[in-house]
Amino acid sequence: MSKSQKKKNIPGDATKHKVRSLVQFCADTGNIWLHEHRMLLIHAEAQGAMRRELIDTLGMSRARALLMRMGFASGVQDAEVFKRQLEGVSDQEAFLVGTQLHTLEGVAKVTTLELEVDRAAGKFSGQFMWENSWEGNWHMRHYGPHSAPTCWSQLGYACGYTSALMGRPILYKEVECIGRGDKHCRTVGKPLEEWDDTEEFKRIFHPDPIADELRELQTQVVELRSAINEKEKLPADVVGKSPAFLTAYGLLKQAAGSQITVLLQGETGVGKEVFARTLHERSTRSKAPFIAVNCAAIPHDLVESELFGVEKGAYTGALASRPGRFERASGGTLFLDEIGDLPLPAQAKLLRVLQEGEIERLGDHKVRKVDVRLVAATNIDLKQLVSEGKFRSDLYYRLNAFLVKIPSLSERKEDILLLAERFVEKYAAIQGKKLRGFTDKAKRALLAYPWPGNIRELQNMVERGVILAQHGARIELDQMFSSTADEANVEYSVSSTGNLDLNHSSAGKALCEAVLEGGLTLEQVESMMIRAAVEKEGGNLAASARALGLTRPQLAYRLGSLQQKGEGSFRLQDPFVNPDIC
Repeated sequence: MSKSQKKKNIPGDATKHKVRSLVQFCADTGNIWLHEHRMLLIHAEAQGAMRRELIDTLGMSRARALLMRMGFASGVQDAEVFKRQLEGVSDQEAFLVGTQLHTLEGVAKVTTLELEVDRAAGKFSGQFMWENSWEGNWHMRHYGPHSAPTCWSQLGYACGYTSALMGRPILYKEVECIGRGDKHCRTVGKPLEEWDDTEEFKRIFHPDPIADELRELQTQVVELRSAINEKEKLPADVVGKSPAFLTAYGLLKQAAGSQITVLLQGETGVGKEVFARTLHERSTRSKAPFIAVNCAAIPHDLVESELFGVEKGAYTGALASRPGRFERASGGTLFLDEIGDLPLPAQAKLLRVLQEGEIERLGDHKVRKVDVRLVAATNIDLKQLVSEGKFRSDLYYRLNAFLVKIPSLSERKEDILLLAERFVEKYAAIQGKKLRGFTDKAKRALLAYPWPGNIRELQNMVERGVILAQHGARIELDQMFSSTADEANVEYSVSSTGNLDLNHSSAGKALCEAVLEGGLTLEQVESMMIRAAVEKEGGNLAASARALGLTRPQLAYRLGSLQQKGEGSFRLQDPFVNPDIC
């Protein structure tokens, strides 16, 4: 292979830098990120101890299959991260990011020997050498030479990354391995159907029979519990396992079997109407209508006609008689949301309905009997309104007969991800997308956010994320949040020398603050940036200009200006000539 061919099989500096920059270390939170997916630094010996226990417990074949599946899942995850990050790069360079990740993650140094990749045509063929293979060295040290290759999770990773990137099954085989006494490890990859003996590998990538047996036992346990607790099953729209939620839901279940008036109290967006509908569905009135009214949305002069009905000619514009919400809900449940906004005259009539079960339409003296279960809701303290003279005390005591306080989402931390996943299912079905949930960083942000808008805000935010997410991917942080609580945490990325440097976003904010607070001038910042670029590129003027987003003449002009101002000399490979300055 010629030097030019080999050069094509090496990721460009810009791509290498981008890959390194996506690995971020946050000393403040103890998190390591690969883009938005949480990573771990694990002692190789601890990982080896786990591998040894798997081999000793499950046997060599089962341990091999399990570790290959683990590696496959890791490869798919990395491919998913970089599919979005590397849009616009060549197929070859997009693939080679996987080899760089393998190296960056400390698994092995990967050298590309041969590579042909065309995603559009579905063509792939590659041959790679692994040096310093962690798995091969470990297996040789602890078990001696094996009869077959031993870099199991690495092989699974290669299959997973390439299959995800190509959109079709790509199978790798390790044809040389230091774990069986070879000088180095070498792998060959090509589409599954191009191999002659694939049945063994197909079995490896299927769940192990022991896992099936465990799952079967688990299913039986779940079915038994389900049979015992069938009456405790939550309705489809009600999601939660937090103590605060379960307390409120427990009260709701107790009220469902009676006819008592229920008052639901909670902040805006906590799901009061969902609780009211659940109460109705669990009651003996579930076959009858459920009518919901938002009292705050009805003009005060129309409240009585909306609730109690109106007779023809009762007022200008009443061209026909029509029943109110109480009549329409007769036999069922009437839900009055934001009941604290009812005007006092309507409150007096509502009290009579609750006491006597009778209504009179506006403009009519005929008494009509109604059989309605009332559920009221408020996001404010009705007792405070009573003390202010804005709410009748007798109505308050009647409504407060059975109070259920619905907790805010900030009090239901355990339920946030459950709710979010339910909303993903709902909106992904509406959008016709198949999504894989959320990235680790997105989950962390969901849990850290205070949710002033409660479940309604979470629902809207997840819907936005579903719309913006790519089909088959995970919802990322910036697809839901415009800003996050993590902005104050300083994160570091890996430099080309292997050192930890400030992540660009954190460093950029610190630099802006330094300039705005008078610590640095723009000229000083420009000088620092130019000097850093020239030093990084080893004095190559053209490469330095590209790194700074400038043309070579533009950078030459700035260098000349800095030298003229006495900012020092720059060691360049190709000295510039600028007669107007020099």
